[in-house]
Amino acid sequence: MGPLDLEMTAEEYKEDRANVIAQMMFVSGETAEPSSETTTIIEEIVHTQVVEMLKRSTVLATRRGSRSISTNDLFFLIRHDKAKLSRLVTFLSWKDVRKTAKDSDDKGGDAGDMGGDDPLGGADGGAGGGGPVVGDAGKKNKRTKVILPWDISSYFTEQVPERDDDEDEDEEEMNAATILRLKTADERTKNMTKEEYVHYSECRQASFTFRKAKRFREWAGFHLHTDSKPNDDIVDILGFLTFEIVQTLTEEALQVKAEEEMTKNRSGEANAASKKRKRETGLFGEQEEGRTPVGPKHIQEGFRRLQIKPIPGRNRVWMGGPRALQRKELRLVS
Repeated sequence: MGPLDLEMTAEEYKEDRANVIAQMMFVSGETAEPSSETTTIIEEIVHTQVVEMLKRSTVLATRRGSRSISTNDLFFLIRHDKAKLSRLVTFLSWKDVRKTAKDSDDKGGDAGDMGGDDPLGGADGGAGGGGPVVGDAGKKNKRTKVILPWDISSYFTEQVPERDDDEDEDEEEMNAATILRLKTADERTKNMTKEEYVHYSECRQASFTFRKAKRFREWAGFHLHTDSKPNDDIVDILGFLTFEIVQTLTEEALQVKAEEEMTKNRSGEANAASKKRKRETGLFGEQEEGRTPVGPKHIQEGFRRLQIKPIPGRNRVWMGGPRALQRKELRLVS
């Protein structure tokens, strides 16, 4: 069982969404306070993306002859973004490890219970015997590898034993993306005070779904787009992806704003405005230029760019017809 949902009305959840978006934007590099118009536009984009994912997942489930969507359906939607897919698989794997460890603690730390069924990819290998051994406990708490339905290994009943130093291409790509994100986060936080970093750490925990699954289902319209009630893993995946959407949108909007300011500085239009935005940092401090947050136009332009951005690893096939050029499919933000 996951944590109980907070008692929250629909109006309270609406205010919470705006606060969550502002926190996610702060983690993504937007240090200024965004306006309500900006958070509203981002919320609308996130809602549209969630609905689109639910619709596409339902279509995939129907093709499989099932009424309920599965985690593999959502995996399939982001299969072209290998780094994000690998991060998502890792997220779910460690979630299962924490759940298994918690269940073991609730049962008095019985090591034999650690080898139970794994809802994400089969049973954990091996059953421990005798007293508790640190090495064995580490193996049983080790996250299991999730086998995706399009992996070659999924075609066989017997699996090759994993090695500790074995990494596939997706994990290498994920590690490279993770290192880049850590480097960016380090640049954002290296000059923070203790209080600012504590606030940053709290903002990293922002979520649309954590302890708000019921309200999230209502907001996303699960009952309108799916025939059955999705399980907790589906909600957790959508919570993970919504954070990724806000982060990608914010980073793209910041780039749009930087390009706009660079253009203004080159043309000399920002000289008068910059003097008005200067403020005193202290009695003897140097003057610092006040920073304006990203606006709705930056978010809209960033979303437009993401819609026309080529998807790595995806080759588009011309289906012919004069109307083919006019059809515009909503792309998932990645």
